[in-house]
Amino acid sequence: MALDYAKCAAEIWATLGGKDNVATAAHCATRLRLAIVDIDKVDLKALENVEGVQGVFSSNGQLQAIIGTGTVNHVYDEFLKVSGLTAATKDDVKAAAAASQPLPKRMVKTLGDVFVPILPAIVASGLMMGIVEALGKAIPGFAATPW
Repeated sequence: MALDYAKCAAEIWATLGGKDNVATAAHCATRLRLAIVDIDKVDLKALENVEGVQGVFSSNGQLQAIIGTGTVNHVYDEFLKVSGLTAATKDDVKAAAAASQPLPKRMVKTLGDVFVPILPAIVASGLMMGIVEALGKAIPGFAATPW
Protein backbone atom coordinates (compact mmCIF):
# COMPACT_ATOMS: atom_id res chain seq x y z
CA MET A 1 0.00 0.00 0.00
CA ALA A 2 1.34 3.42 -0.98
CA LEU A 3 2.00 6.10 1.60
CA ASP A 4 -0.76 8.68 2.07
CA TYR A 5 1.31 11.85 1.64
CA ALA A 6 -1.37 14.20 2.98
CA LYS A 7 -1.85 12.09 6.11
CA CYS A 8 1.89 11.85 6.69
CA ALA A 9 2.30 15.63 6.32
CA ALA A 10 -0.64 16.32 8.65
CA GLU A 11 0.74 13.96 11.30
CA ILE A 12 4.18 15.56 11.07
CA TRP A 13 2.62 19.01 11.40
CA ALA A 14 0.64 17.91 14.48
CA THR A 15 3.85 16.97 16.34
CA LEU A 16 5.69 20.27 15.81
CA GLY A 17 4.10 22.41 18.51
CA GLY A 18 2.09 24.84 16.41
CA LYS A 19 2.63 27.35 13.63
CA ASP A 20 4.68 29.71 15.81
CA ASN A 21 7.21 26.95 16.49
CA VAL A 22 8.19 26.37 12.85
CA ALA A 23 10.22 29.16 11.25
CA THR A 24 10.65 27.63 7.79
CA ALA A 25 10.71 24.30 5.97
CA ALA A 26 12.64 22.84 3.05
CA HIS A 27 13.70 19.44 1.82
CA CYS A 28 16.72 17.75 0.32
CA ALA A 29 16.88 14.40 -1.47
CA THR A 30 15.77 12.35 1.54
CA ARG A 31 14.89 14.70 4.42
CA LEU A 32 12.30 17.21 5.44
CA ARG A 33 14.30 20.05 7.03
CA LEU A 34 12.57 22.30 9.54
CA ALA A 35 13.89 25.36 11.38
CA ILE A 36 12.34 25.01 14.84
CA VAL A 37 11.99 27.87 17.31
CA ASP A 38 11.71 25.73 20.49
CA ILE A 39 12.70 22.06 20.14
CA ASP A 40 11.13 21.28 23.55
CA LYS A 41 7.66 21.88 22.09
CA VAL A 42 8.18 19.17 19.46
CA ASP A 43 6.87 15.68 20.29
CA LEU A 44 9.88 13.74 18.97
CA LYS A 45 8.51 10.32 19.98
CA ALA A 46 5.27 10.91 18.08
CA LEU A 47 7.21 12.28 15.11
CA GLU A 48 9.38 9.15 14.97
CA ASN A 49 6.22 7.01 14.92
CA VAL A 50 4.57 8.81 11.99
CA GLU A 51 4.08 6.42 9.09
CA GLY A 52 6.58 7.35 6.40
CA VAL A 53 9.14 8.88 8.78
CA GLN A 54 12.17 6.62 8.94
CA GLY A 55 14.15 8.64 11.47
CA VAL A 56 14.39 12.01 13.19
CA PHE A 57 17.27 14.06 14.53
CA SER A 58 17.85 17.61 15.68
CA SER A 59 20.97 19.70 15.42
CA ASN A 60 21.61 23.43 15.90
CA GLY A 61 17.94 24.42 15.85
CA GLN A 62 17.22 22.38 12.74
CA LEU A 63 14.96 19.32 12.89
CA GLN A 64 15.35 16.75 10.12
CA ALA A 65 12.83 14.02 9.44
CA ILE A 66 14.19 11.28 7.19
CA ILE A 67 11.45 10.30 4.75
CA GLY A 68 13.22 8.88 1.73
CA THR A 69 14.14 9.60 -1.86
CA GLY A 70 11.19 10.51 -4.07
CA THR A 71 8.71 10.37 -1.20
CA VAL A 72 9.96 13.49 0.56
CA ASN A 73 9.00 15.66 -2.43
CA HIS A 74 5.34 14.66 -2.18
CA VAL A 75 5.23 14.88 1.62
CA TYR A 76 6.87 18.33 1.45
CA ASP A 77 4.26 19.61 -1.01
CA GLU A 78 1.47 18.37 1.27
CA PHE A 79 3.27 19.77 4.33
CA LEU A 80 3.30 23.25 2.78
CA LYS A 81 -0.46 22.99 2.17
CA VAL A 82 -1.17 21.84 5.73
CA SER A 83 1.15 24.30 7.46
CA GLY A 84 0.56 27.38 5.32
CA LEU A 85 4.34 27.90 5.06
CA THR A 86 5.96 28.97 1.81
CA ALA A 87 8.62 26.95 0.03
CA ALA A 88 12.18 27.60 1.14
CA THR A 89 15.67 26.39 0.32
CA LYS A 90 18.09 24.46 2.53
CA ASP A 91 20.08 27.67 2.95
CA ASP A 92 16.96 29.49 4.19
CA VAL A 93 16.41 26.78 6.81
CA LYS A 94 20.07 26.88 7.86
CA ALA A 95 19.93 30.68 8.21
CA ALA A 96 16.70 30.58 10.22
CA ALA A 97 18.08 27.85 12.48
CA ALA A 98 21.34 29.76 12.99
CA ALA A 99 19.48 32.98 13.84
CA SER A 100 17.65 31.23 16.67
CA GLN A 101 20.89 30.04 18.29
CA PRO A 102 22.29 31.81 21.38
CA LEU A 103 25.04 34.38 20.83
CA PRO A 104 27.94 32.21 22.14
CA LYS A 105 27.04 29.40 19.72
CA ARG A 106 26.83 31.84 16.82
CA MET A 107 30.26 33.25 17.73
CA VAL A 108 31.82 29.77 17.86
CA LYS A 109 30.20 28.92 14.50
CA THR A 110 31.66 32.09 12.99
CA LEU A 111 35.12 31.13 14.24
CA GLY A 112 34.66 27.66 12.76
CA ASP A 113 33.53 29.12 9.44
CA VAL A 114 36.75 31.15 9.32
CA PHE A 115 39.24 28.43 10.26
CA VAL A 116 37.76 25.24 8.74
CA PRO A 117 38.54 26.23 5.12
CA ILE A 118 42.24 26.87 5.90
CA LEU A 119 42.81 23.64 7.87
CA PRO A 120 44.04 21.68 4.80
CA ALA A 121 46.72 24.33 4.15
CA ILE A 122 47.85 24.23 7.79
CA VAL A 123 48.03 20.42 7.76
CA ALA A 124 49.89 20.36 4.42
CA SER A 125 52.48 22.90 5.61
CA GLY A 126 53.05 20.90 8.80
CA LEU A 127 53.56 17.73 6.77
CA MET A 128 56.03 19.47 4.47
CA MET A 129 57.98 20.81 7.47
CA GLY A 130 58.13 17.28 8.90
CA ILE A 131 59.35 15.80 5.62
CA VAL A 132 62.06 18.48 5.23
CA GLU A 133 63.21 17.89 8.83
CA ALA A 134 63.31 14.10 8.28
CA LEU A 135 65.30 14.53 5.06
CA GLY A 136 67.76 16.79 6.89
CA LYS A 137 68.33 14.10 9.52
CA ALA A 138 68.55 11.24 6.96
CA ILE A 139 70.73 13.09 4.44
CA PRO A 140 73.14 15.46 6.25
CA GLY A 141 73.94 17.31 3.04
CA PHE A 142 70.26 18.20 2.62
CA ALA A 143 70.34 20.17 5.89
CA ALA A 144 72.84 22.60 4.35
CA THR A 145 70.51 23.48 1.44
CA PRO A 146 68.11 26.45 1.53
CA TRP A 147 65.26 24.02 2.19
